Amino acid sequence: MNLNDVIFVDSLPKLDLHGFDRETARVAINDFIKDNKVQKIEVFAIVHGQGSGILKKITAETLHQNKNVLEFKTYYYNSGCTIVKINI
Repeated sequence: MNLNDVIFVDSLPKLDLHGFDRETARVAINDFIKDNKVQKIEVFAIVHGQGSGILKKITAETLHQNKNVLEFKTYYYNSGCTIVKINI
C-alpha cells in the first residue's frame, strides 16, 4: 500500500498522543510500531494534534530514527495526524 492511496484513516489503527509529554510520546510511538509489526499491520496513523507542534516534531523525530519505518507523512485532510508505513 502506498501512503498516497490512503484517503480514510478511520479504518486504520491509531495512536492518540493528546496529553502526552515528549518522552512518554516517544516510548508510546516505538511501542505502537512494535505492536503493529507483530500484528503484521503495515499502515497506521498517529494523532498528535496541531497545537504548538511539539508532539508533531517528536513524532517525526521518533519515526525518522526507527529502523522499521519505511515512510511517513502528514495526512492530507488533517495536519494533526501522521500516516506511517512500516516494514513487516
